[in-house]
Amino acid sequence: MTRIRASRVGEQVKKELSQVLQYEMKDPRIGFVTVTAVEMSGDLQQAKVYISVLGSDEQKQETLEGLAKAKGFLRTEIGRRIKLRHTPELVFKFDESIEYGQRISKLLEEVNEDDAKS
Repeated sequence: MTRIRASRVGEQVKKELSQVLQYEMKDPRIGFVTVTAVEMSGDLQQAKVYISVLGSDEQKQETLEGLAKAKGFLRTEIGRRIKLRHTPELVFKFDESIEYGQRISKLLEEVNEDDAKS
């Protein structure tokens, strides 16, 4: 497989998975989830799905548990919507880049305030 094909399939999985999570999931544990990226393995057998969840750490953990329970349903929907020989195994991971960016911005603001006081 070429990386270009894996990238295209990953984008399609991201699009379809976002649609399913937004409109078809009824599990109350799954809060406001955003699929930020999907990284496909070279053989298209595994998809690392990076998600962002609004809420407390407890809500994030509940969302991850809800997604783990719904893996079968999600794989079935992805397989039905995207015509692949094998539906990839979904592995959900938190995308911490947004929180990291916010932390860096806050630190920069504090440094700028300290410089302005000096």
